[in-house]
Amino acid sequence: MPKFERFSAVTNKSYLLENFFQYSRDFLCVAGYDGYFKNVNPAFIELLGYTEREMLSKPISEFIYKEDRTVTLENRNSLKRNIPLLNFENRYVSKEGAIIWLSWTSIPEPENEIVYAIAKDVTYIKSKELERNELLTNLTKANSDLKQLSYTSSHDLRSPVNNMLSLLELLDLSKIDDEESLKYLELIKHSAVTLKATIDQQVDQFAIQDSLIVKVEELNVEKILNDTLASIRSLITKSGVKIHVNFSEFTHLKFNGSYLHSIFLNLISNSIKYAQPGITPRVSIAAVKSEDCKQLIFSDNGLGFNLDMVKDRIFGLHQKFHNHIDSKGIGLYLVYNHITSLGGKITVESEVNQGTTFVLSFPR
Repeated sequence: MPKFERFSAVTNKSYLLENFFQYSRDFLCVAGYDGYFKNVNPAFIELLGYTEREMLSKPISEFIYKEDRTVTLENRNSLKRNIPLLNFENRYVSKEGAIIWLSWTSIPEPENEIVYAIAKDVTYIKSKELERNELLTNLTKANSDLKQLSYTSSHDLRSPVNNMLSLLELLDLSKIDDEESLKYLELIKHSAVTLKATIDQQVDQFAIQDSLIVKVEELNVEKILNDTLASIRSLITKSGVKIHVNFSEFTHLKFNGSYLHSIFLNLISNSIKYAQPGITPRVSIAAVKSEDCKQLIFSDNGLGFNLDMVKDRIFGLHQKFHNHIDSKGIGLYLVYNHITSLGGKITVESEVNQGTTFVLSFPR
C-alpha cells in the first residue's frame, strides 16, 4: 500500500509528511476502524521489535497487554464516535515480551474510517512511579510496625509490672530485719510504681494503629500459653483462677507468636480482672477443628456484659464496660486487631453475670 496516499495529492507535501513520519522518534501510526494498523513508522517498529509486515497483518489487540485490551477497546469505540483521545495510557508487549507503557494522542477521520495516532514511551516514568509507591508502601509498613510494636509492648508490659507489684505486696516486711534490704525493696517498689505509671501514660497516648502484615509461622499453641501463664504467675496465684485447657484436637497453629501471646495475655487478664465477686474465676481454653479453620474457644464465668448494649463497641479502642480501676479499654481492641489483621475472625457471646465466650477462628 503506498504510504500516505490519503494525506495530499501535492507531491511536496507528501514528501514532507513522509520524512516526518519516517524520522520522528515518537511513535506514529495510522489505524483503521477495523482494528488493524494501516501504517507504522520505523520508530514504532523498532520499539516493539516486530517487522512491519507482522504489525500490519495482526489485529492491534494482539500487541496490547492482555489486561489493557478491554479499556483500549472502549476508548477505540469512542474514537469511532469522532471523540479524540488525549493522553490515554496503555501497555504494549514487545516481541521479546517486554511490557511498554505508551501515552497516546489519537485523532479520528470518520470519512475514511482511520485514526491518526502518536505515542510517547512513558515506561521509565511508570517504573519510577512504581518504585516511589513501593517505597512509600514499605515506609508506611515500617512505620506501622514500629508503632504497633511500641503500642503492643507498652500495653503487654503492664501485666508483668503488675505481677512484680503483687509479689512485693505479698512480702512480709516485718520479717526482714536488715535495714539495707528494706531500703532496696522500697527502691524496687518505687521503681515498679514509676514504671507502671509511665507505661499507663504511654498506652493512653497511642492512636489507633493500621493493620499490618507480620511474620506467620507454625506455632506450638500450648507452649505459648504456658509461657504466657508463667509471665503472670503471681496474678494467677493471687486470684485463685482455675484454668482448664484442652488441646486434644490440635496443638499447632500458623500465626504470629507475639500476637498469640498477646491474645492469651489479654483474655486471661480480663477474665481475672472482671471476675464475679465471691466466685472463684474459671477459664476454659479449647482447640477445635472445623472444616475450613482452626478455632480457639475461650470461656470464663466472669461478670459478662449485655451484648445488645455493647456489641457495636466491644472491640473498639478505649471502650470500657465495667468500672475497674485498672481498665484501659485496650485489651479487646488488641485481640481483635491481632486476629483480623492476619485473616482470622473473632465472635463473642456473653450475658451479665453468666460469663463470656470468645471464638477465635484462624484460617488454615
